Amino acid sequence: MFGIIKLAYPLFRRRTIRIGLFYPILVSQISNYKPMEITYKFDVTPTSEQVIELYKNCGLPRPVDDPDRIKRIYQGSNLIVTAWHNHELAGVARCITDGAWSCYLADLAVTTTLKKSGIGKKLIELTQQHLGDEVMILLLSVPDAMEYYPKVGFKTVDNAFMMARKK
Repeated sequence: MFGIIKLAYPLFRRRTIRIGLFYPILVSQISNYKPMEITYKFDVTPTSEQVIELYKNCGLPRPVDDPDRIKRIYQGSNLIVTAWHNHELAGVARCITDGAWSCYLADLAVTTTLKKSGIGKKLIELTQQHLGDEVMILLLSVPDAMEYYPKVGFKTVDNAFMMARKK
């Protein structure tokens, strides 16, 4: 059994959605609906605990069992863009850049519950805007995100090399 609810959108557009048994919604909840507010910041470095919680949540393979190392990772980064939802860390773009030629996007993470909401794309856009047109952005992708990056403007390259870490 499914219920059908019509939601009013701005400019009087209407959309029909189906609500399944596992997602019960009351009409009174819809009338109290507020759009999701995400705040993006350049001037706030999240705590190690906030970063670890985010990385564990989204499955980013980082040393989440070593808070001191996470702290050093963020201390060594010189461009950090964060996304906040209800005062909680919802996403982060952590970069190392010279600000004139290249930028390494070391981490792009978005909490699982807010994936596909545009937060990752917005973090990349804000990073690009901050860097300007003279700086290229490069990154190493986790296998699960290989299809995502071309969708947001990245190109696959064959002329990159890497020396793997030992720890």
